[in-house]
Amino acid sequence: MFSSFERTIAFRYLRSGKKEGIISVIAGFSLLGVALGVAALIVVMAVMNGFHKEISAKMTGFNGDIEVTNLLGSITDYDSIVAKIKAIEEVTVVTPLVKGEVMATARNFSSGALVKGIKLEDLKDRALIAGNIIEGNIDNFIGSNVLVGKLLADNLRLYLDEPITLISPSGNNTVIGMVPRLKIFTAGSFFKTDMYLYDNTTIFMPLPMAQIYFKMKDKVNLIEIMLTDPNKSELVVSKIAAILTEDFRVNDWKTLNASYFNVLKTERVVMFSILTLIILVAAFNIISSLIMLVKDKTKDIAILRTMGATRNSILRIFFLCGSVIGLSGTFLGIALGLTFALNIERIKKFLETVTSATIFDPLVYYLSALPADVEFYDVASIGLLATCLSLLATIYPARKAAKTEPVEGLRYE
Repeated sequence: MFSSFERTIAFRYLRSGKKEGIISVIAGFSLLGVALGVAALIVVMAVMNGFHKEISAKMTGFNGDIEVTNLLGSITDYDSIVAKIKAIEEVTVVTPLVKGEVMATARNFSSGALVKGIKLEDLKDRALIAGNIIEGNIDNFIGSNVLVGKLLADNLRLYLDEPITLISPSGNNTVIGMVPRLKIFTAGSFFKTDMYLYDNTTIFMPLPMAQIYFKMKDKVNLIEIMLTDPNKSELVVSKIAAILTEDFRVNDWKTLNASYFNVLKTERVVMFSILTLIILVAAFNIISSLIMLVKDKTKDIAILRTMGATRNSILRIFFLCGSVIGLSGTFLGIALGLTFALNIERIKKFLETVTSATIFDPLVYYLSALPADVEFYDVASIGLLATCLSLLATIYPARKAAKTEPVEGLRYE
């Protein structure tokens, strides 16, 4: 497409001389602007993907893909319901639960907590929980022994095998009125999923004990369902709803967390749009630098035209100048973005060490580590976007150079 003559002239114009120093500086900033815009987009998209993927996996792994509740508050004949749901092809695990909110206290410290009563065999089916027991043994999950989130235990200054008191707001009726229900349990083991929201609030209790504590003998108030493919949850919801009565409500993880994922989706689109402006500004800088280069090289263009260079040849020379700046910036940005995204957790820890500040607060973002998931489609799309904007930016200056008349260029020489 480009002859050796055109490539030679173009690369000579890109090299900095005494007269073109300011032009080369502007071109350098244009290249850097494209690189930073591309790198920023890649990093932001990778972090957004990481958030979505990590939180989706933790939410479904911890709470199940589908939840079944009853408008009456409790589910009595839950064993038969579990059997019916297990017969559905896409279903892998069905877990009956007793769920309730309590106040947990230990060593004069207290914190709100969510109790989930679950059978030991069902708990072992939850790989996210059973595979992240950091203290104690999951087989100790019997009697009054409970499984406590590690961050919650830290907040309560609670150690293994120590007592933890749970106070339920739905208490016992007495002659003096409602008295909160209080019972002492033992911290049999601790788990840590690296999902701040769960590690800081959840306590697992053996189902028989939870039924006694919450006064739900032979009853549960929640059934959680795991699927072979969580993305097909809508299809399974309709199948489950068809075998249950109208008193039941069936919701999948997408519905239960719709507001959260909508926020992530909106934030992704907004951040992409804002950061694209960085590349757009860099593209305008390419236009400015090329227009200045064309103005400075008017005499050279005129001489080249008198020596036989065609308008198309001149256009290709300056188009190549702008393309080199844009493409170099794009490839540099991709390299920087991938390097940063693939090492983002190390960089975060380094910056936190240097600045002594918390850059990624798990209290705000729910995750203990900063996730990043680089997808080829995103990198390719960002690279293509930057390339297109850079190439479009070269068209006007290159056409302006091609229209330069030899007479006009040499009139005052």
